[in-house]
Amino acid sequence: MSFISIFDVVGPNMIGPSSSHTAGAASISSIAKKMFGKEIKNVKFILYGSFAKTYKGHGTDKALLGGSLGFVSDDLRIRDSFDIAKQLGITYSFEESNIELEHPNVVDVCMESKTGDKMVVRGISIGGGKIKIISINNITLEFFGEYPTLIIDHLDKKGVLAFITNYLQDNNINIAFMKVYRDAKGEKAHSIIECDDKINDNIINALKQNKNILNVVLVQI
Repeated sequence: MSFISIFDVVGPNMIGPSSSHTAGAASISSIAKKMFGKEIKNVKFILYGSFAKTYKGHGTDKALLGGSLGFVSDDLRIRDSFDIAKQLGITYSFEESNIELEHPNVVDVCMESKTGDKMVVRGISIGGGKIKIISINNITLEFFGEYPTLIIDHLDKKGVLAFITNYLQDNNINIAFMKVYRDAKGEKAHSIIECDDKINDNIINALKQNKNILNVVLVQI
């Protein structure tokens, strides 16, 4: 018998009329902001499918912008996200794409910091307020943001994964799910590690000390 969460029955806490178009949208951009890890100066949202057709009527635009400001799906400030962004000096825009993708509720969150750093995160709202991140800077991957998640860029060399998993084990971090993507054999790889336990900054800093690890991003809600 499959397990059914109470949230699958009554839906998530949220501001707005639609779990897919408001709660899911806010979650996607909120996670994107956490992955970016920098103060956002400008953000552009490229909307596909149903998102592109209905984003104004469903409040998807306010939810996306609110998420990029750090608001969760039930934060009342989402209603005023346009005004709050202007007060903070954050510029934003929405672009409707005619490209047909496999899923109807897709958005690219294109972020730029005050120092010129950029990141593009593509996410899907899959219903009931749940989401899936499917690419970062055009690198295909997959995670759902429901667990503390480490996104680790590293060289595709022997021993790197063993170092990461052993270090997490030594610090009592249990791995729930782990996927590894690589650009090409022996070049750059990307590990997505979803954990059962909270992860602190000391762990991230220690992982970064390995010369074969290029970057570590934590997504922890």
